[in-house]
Amino acid sequence: MTASPHPTKPTPALVSPFVVAKGFITVVAASLLLIVLCLVFAPSSVAQGALAGSLPFAAVLAIVGLGQMLVVQQGGFDLSVAGGVSLAVVISTHYPAGDSALLLPAVLMAYGCAIAAGVVNGWLVGFARLNAIVATIGMNALIYGAVFAVSGGVPKITTPLLAEIAGGDSFGVGHAVYFAGAILIIVAFVMKKTIAGRRFEAIGANPLAAAAIGLNVRRHQMMAYVLAQLLYCTAGLLIAGITSQPTAFQGDSLLLPSVAVVVLGGTSLLGGRGFPISTVIAALFLNQLSQFAFAVGVPYSAQTIIQALALGFGIGIYAIRGPSFANKINKLSTREEDNEAIVS
Repeated sequence: MTASPHPTKPTPALVSPFVVAKGFITVVAASLLLIVLCLVFAPSSVAQGALAGSLPFAAVLAIVGLGQMLVVQQGGFDLSVAGGVSLAVVISTHYPAGDSALLLPAVLMAYGCAIAAGVVNGWLVGFARLNAIVATIGMNALIYGAVFAVSGGVPKITTPLLAEIAGGDSFGVGHAVYFAGAILIIVAFVMKKTIAGRRFEAIGANPLAAAAIGLNVRRHQMMAYVLAQLLYCTAGLLIAGITSQPTAFQGDSLLLPSVAVVVLGGTSLLGGRGFPISTVIAALFLNQLSQFAFAVGVPYSAQTIIQALALGFGIGIYAIRGPSFANKINKLSTREEDNEAIVS
């Protein structure tokens, strides 16, 4: 006589998708609420012309946010965002000096510098065990030294080819938005659908457990900084094309927002599981929040305060969930990803 089946408790693999969906719903709900406020109090901020002008910059912030997210997943912070973006801007504008034929060598040079900066950051944090904030602040100073060496601190007009590629539009949508969409698809697929991505998240969630089962923790931490710098470089190249005469300090305004969108997207500051789609939506939210503030008369000088408040809001929401909830997420994520790594 066989026993009748009884319901069983859900496994961690079944609970994890719910956690992801909850974070996604939270940031989407906040964005929808903001849109309603814009329609009621500042309809000009959601007009077609305003959106067409602001979406490319939101796309740049999304790309930078994805880079920062990779570093935060490994329990670190990358404060060399500003230098990485600015160096790509000055190399892609000053080296060609308006000659589109020299754009490709300039782009390759910019990516080469990004890889070098990422490797040094990753080595200092992953192998030399230097504090991530100290290491990346020092790297940011070195990168800005290179920025001044290339540009002399003066702006330069972008090349026509870069302006067409990065600053143009197709079907009424800026090319930067398409670049951000493609990067989002790649990052989300690799992170969520590949063994390498699952191992990356497992290491961030619990480095000691990952090392115990044979995963190379330091190499993955270094890779996070290298990939982040490559994304910062891409964002800088897009800015150089979107802005006709970019300055040598274009990256300065992206440091605080890059952290804010990661936190608003639900990625834990302690490392572990990341949320690429939610991070991109958070970038759209923060960009539209700035547009809304500007439309209702808030001066541009107060934008940093708004970004800081958004960052504080994100941290507050994470804290309200409680330590037990955060620990539960980390335990479920670690168990699932460690099992994946062991099986592979």
